[in-house]
Amino acid sequence: MFNQLHNKRSLQLVMGLLMGIIFGFLLQKGGATSYDVIIGQLLLYDWTVFKIMMSAVLVGMVGIYFMHQRNMIELHIKSGSIGSTLIGGLIFGAGFAILGYCPGTLAGACGDGALDAILGGIPGVIIGSGIFATLYPGIKKHFFFKGEFGKKTFPELFGINPWLIIVPLCIVMLVIFLILETNGL
Repeated sequence: MFNQLHNKRSLQLVMGLLMGIIFGFLLQKGGATSYDVIIGQLLLYDWTVFKIMMSAVLVGMVGIYFMHQRNMIELHIKSGSIGSTLIGGLIFGAGFAILGYCPGTLAGACGDGALDAILGGIPGVIIGSGIFATLYPGIKKHFFFKGEFGKKTFPELFGINPWLIIVPLCIVMLVIFLILETNGL
């Protein structure tokens, strides 16, 4: 029993590492590890990062629900709340605004050898993590559980079939991608 569990976890780690390497490779090839491309996204004149990230979200969403529906995988939903989402969004947004990289593009930029990412980003992540860890008990006590909605996905929150969200979202994103491509963005 222990060996089966150990082997399953080892396979999950290897698959996670493999998927991370593939995702990082695609980020780099798509240009999303370039500071200029990221700033272009923030200034709304280069939509490369948006297209890459939304493609990843859509493919992941379709793949996960397809596999879940066929009992190939089991979903492990983490409970959520409005408070934790706001705190996480503020921290992510502040880091992104200060540095110009998100965690994924920061790792890719480090792999590319970008000195701003290596010399500014890595120390920033370490310092920011330390600050968050220090403040965590107070943040958890006062903010994390405000507006708690439990371990639910959007389809569960709305009480509908997941495909009633997935299919229209994919269609809307396809239209947005076509508009962006048509206008050279």
